[in-house]
Amino acid sequence: MRTRTSLLTAVVLVAGIAAGPSVLPAAASSPAARAAAGQSSNTALERAVAGLPTADATAALVRVGGKEGVWRGSSGVHDLRTGRPADPAARFRAGSVTKVFTAAVALRLAEEGRLDLDRSVRSYLPDLIPASYAGVTVRQLLNHTHGIPAPDFPGTTVEEWYANRFQVHDPEDMVRSATSKQREFAPGERQHYLNIGYTVAGLLIERVTHDSYERQVARRVLGPLGLRDTYFPGANPRITGPHNHGYQTMRLDDGTTGLRDVSVWGSTDGWAAGDIVSTTADLERFTRALFRGRIVRGPLLEEMFTLPDVNDFRTGEPAAYSAGLSMKVLGGREVWGKTGGRWGYNTAIASTRNGSRTLVYNVNSTDAKGQDTNPTAMKIMVAAYGKP
Repeated sequence: MRTRTSLLTAVVLVAGIAAGPSVLPAAASSPAARAAAGQSSNTALERAVAGLPTADATAALVRVGGKEGVWRGSSGVHDLRTGRPADPAARFRAGSVTKVFTAAVALRLAEEGRLDLDRSVRSYLPDLIPASYAGVTVRQLLNHTHGIPAPDFPGTTVEEWYANRFQVHDPEDMVRSATSKQREFAPGERQHYLNIGYTVAGLLIERVTHDSYERQVARRVLGPLGLRDTYFPGANPRITGPHNHGYQTMRLDDGTTGLRDVSVWGSTDGWAAGDIVSTTADLERFTRALFRGRIVRGPLLEEMFTLPDVNDFRTGEPAAYSAGLSMKVLGGREVWGKTGGRWGYNTAIASTRNGSRTLVYNVNSTDAKGQDTNPTAMKIMVAAYGKP
């Protein structure tokens, strides 16, 4: 059982958007790569991130790779107070990109025979998963077809979340909160993208390995790939090492609406579903290794590229999420990857199935958890792959 604690509130800088300097991205590709990618593609990427900071984003870091060409770029500011250029090697909160790491470790354990994707989660966690959820399998956790609702959290608005930003959330408590409710649908009948399945998956990894979730990810992924700038922050609300500041539009103390610096914000509510910190270079290396079958191998890798034959719980559209990844058709072809959002930071990893074009970006979005895709992030995705 983990102990729930509360951390002291810290003073956070309140800043409004100012006309700070912007650093236009510079292509760092070889002549052959530039020819393969095409000058028009580079120009589109440059335009996608030019002119920051803007109302929707204060900075952007982008890496495009693969056989179709290589491009690196950064734009915007490190922080609004000083206006100095954004650090292209900065660390950031990658949000739900964490789920790809979690799914990869779970599938590796399945490869080793320590997890059975068709076995019930309750058979592994009988003390935590109640009989009402006995039908949920490990595979259904990973592809969001489990039917477990979200747990209760304090607050429903960004201002309320901000007031509770240092609260430490216990994974087991979150699971108990969720499974005390009525299921949303019978396991395997619908898909509903939520964090809770991956919170359970993290606890499942701990149970079968008799080790912490974080050490298992480090041992199986971070260490072998040399991802030295990727780590799990735990209860520390600060990003260690160099990082660009994140800002969120919200109601300020004087009653006006503006930007607040949200770089210091606990992420224990995400844990195995969304708390990892990384860099674009590390995530690019991870993406290449994943799609080449260096992390998850053989038939189990196909779990990450197989969509369940069900409809979305809310929209009724066909399922868009597999084990760890999601799929969108962009520019007439399938692009697989994962987005993630923490306050002040939007992140994505993406690739064509054959790895011919990869994309990693981090955008310091001013509404990172909004209903719609951040405009700057959307421009980057379209510039890299084409329109939906």
